[in-house]
Amino acid sequence: MAGLGTPAAAQGLPGGDGPHVATALVPESLTPAAGQRTTLALSMAPQPGWHGYWQTPGDSGFPLRATWTLPKGAKAGDPAYPVPGTLVIAGLMNHVYEKPYALLVPFDVPAGLAKGTLLPVSAKLDYLVCNPSICVPESATVSATLTVGDGAADPSAAARFAEWRKALPRPLGSPVAFEAKGGKFRLAVPLPAAVALHDPHLFAATDGAVDYAAPQSFSRDGDTLVIETKAGPSAPKSFDGVLALGDGSGLSFTAAPGVVPAAGAPLGSEAPATGGRGTLGLALIALGGAILGGLILNVMPCVFPILSLKALSLARAGGDEREVRREALAYTAGIILVCVALGGLILALRAAGTQVGWAFQLQDPRVILVLILLTSAIGFNLAGLFELGAVTAGSGLAGKGGVSGAFWTGALAAFVATPCTGPFMAAALGVALVLPVAAALLVFAGLGLGLALPFLLLGFVPALRKRLPKPGGWMETFRRILAVPMFLTALGLCWVLGNQTAANGVVLALGAAMLLTLGLWITGLRQRRFKAAAWAPAAVALLVALGSIALLPKGGAKAEAQATATLQPFDEAKLTALRAEGKPVFLYFTADWCLSCKVNEKTAIERAETQDAFRAAGVTTMVGDWTDGDAKIGKFLEAHHRSGVPLYLWYAPGKSEPEELPQILTPGLLAGLARR
Repeated sequence: MAGLGTPAAAQGLPGGDGPHVATALVPESLTPAAGQRTTLALSMAPQPGWHGYWQTPGDSGFPLRATWTLPKGAKAGDPAYPVPGTLVIAGLMNHVYEKPYALLVPFDVPAGLAKGTLLPVSAKLDYLVCNPSICVPESATVSATLTVGDGAADPSAAARFAEWRKALPRPLGSPVAFEAKGGKFRLAVPLPAAVALHDPHLFAATDGAVDYAAPQSFSRDGDTLVIETKAGPSAPKSFDGVLALGDGSGLSFTAAPGVVPAAGAPLGSEAPATGGRGTLGLALIALGGAILGGLILNVMPCVFPILSLKALSLARAGGDEREVRREALAYTAGIILVCVALGGLILALRAAGTQVGWAFQLQDPRVILVLILLTSAIGFNLAGLFELGAVTAGSGLAGKGGVSGAFWTGALAAFVATPCTGPFMAAALGVALVLPVAAALLVFAGLGLGLALPFLLLGFVPALRKRLPKPGGWMETFRRILAVPMFLTALGLCWVLGNQTAANGVVLALGAAMLLTLGLWITGLRQRRFKAAAWAPAAVALLVALGSIALLPKGGAKAEAQATATLQPFDEAKLTALRAEGKPVFLYFTADWCLSCKVNEKTAIERAETQDAFRAAGVTTMVGDWTDGDAKIGKFLEAHHRSGVPLYLWYAPGKSEPEELPQILTPGLLAGLARR
């Protein structure tokens, strides 16, 4: 470190008998696929008492430099650094790593290589390692030989890569504003007020923008964190940084020049004592919202028939208390397991840098086709076209007793509920993005608990079961009626698929659904006649129907919405320009597979009362369509602490921040905003 001693050679000076950092090149996959991207880790393990440096080392030191030797056509990207720590020596601020760490490097495998092709990869590393009294520049060469294969991750490295990714800062994906004037550097970072910070620190990745050793002050202005410190010698046009939250995690962001509000309530010495309770409080609030949101999902047309039939099966079957409670717990376990699995997958994909949110799988037309097949089969089963007592769908599953039937009923209910995001649920899942992984998974589990709660209460509260209607012939009629919402769900999914793949995709899906239904109907006939291999027709039909996935058109069909003076597709630059002109803007994010989004659009946004009020007030409506996934929209949603749609924002003239509107809209609410 500068000013602390002369760099020692590899020998002859104290500390010179290195190396003082153990280095290794660790591939995430030993058999990466041709034309695909994998990840390489530069593993660095300093000896006790020594430290390495972050990408911007601070007042002294220099970052690691890697010189790669790669096969022809291969490419190694810029390394991703974990959140560093601080070390002040003799008044100099250093951004360092005192414990083992890893830099994650994206590695692109050339396309067109045959399986079994060897890929020798090596890198010469030049880095600085220091202790409090001396610094030693060291070099090391690390290498690995990969083999072109199926791209499967190396099981022995999976746990290490999970920990390394956990140490990376999460992208805030914000609009973050900064200003540098009067010798001060100030930042406005959007961060929920409920997120308590324990000893936060701003790490400037833009060199020279701040005085690294200067004190940093943190204060709150609502949901904005205001950071102030001494400005550095250069005035940047943009600013990249990492906000360390104090618990080992951090948020990365890019800030643009803008207005930073005055300092608010300071984060004082009480922050360390309350930090844990703040995070716990935020997690509990999100958990409560997720439970309420899951509870509301039970009235959705794709879930209500399954829940109703499962509840009525209790009334029909009776049974002892112990068996009923076991079924209730199994049903709950099936729902929670699916919700937690989807949540874990979302967190993993986001940690890998992919902008995804709740129901992300519905952006894939193949998943939509599978759901069309599933809901069609359930609908025809409810309508009485075929009777399959053991089928894992519709009344066959819902009416099936036992722990196994209850578990798979719950899993089915959770899977078909994923297109929906309702009140309380969107905000709760958005908060999960800023929580630690364990707390975030608890929120997703809470969503499952809310979805399972009605049947769970029926299982454990005998008084509620006694209020169920007595079994009778009416149950068959009711079952036929419940086929209607399932058919409507399938029809809605066909509309979504049409927007994603054009008419050809819808025709293919309808043909596949008809083929599957024919196979199920023949199987039902064979079962009633006690014929052998009764499941053969359904199995063949299912295989052919699923095979149609390969024929789905790959190109999207949705044309860009035509921009008018009052209706425009989402564009963040255009939004900024409209706000600068002082024009009111109503911005909403939607998706064709989001039922609550479509209901709000038909009953509130597109109503004549709303549109007349918007035209009279000169309101520009901006629409962000997330049906097929859009990284820019995903980033914007993340900045507003949401993991899915809908999101409704009202930008009033002269206001620095938008007003977030409720999940259930009315024409009166929207018209009232325009008339203010």
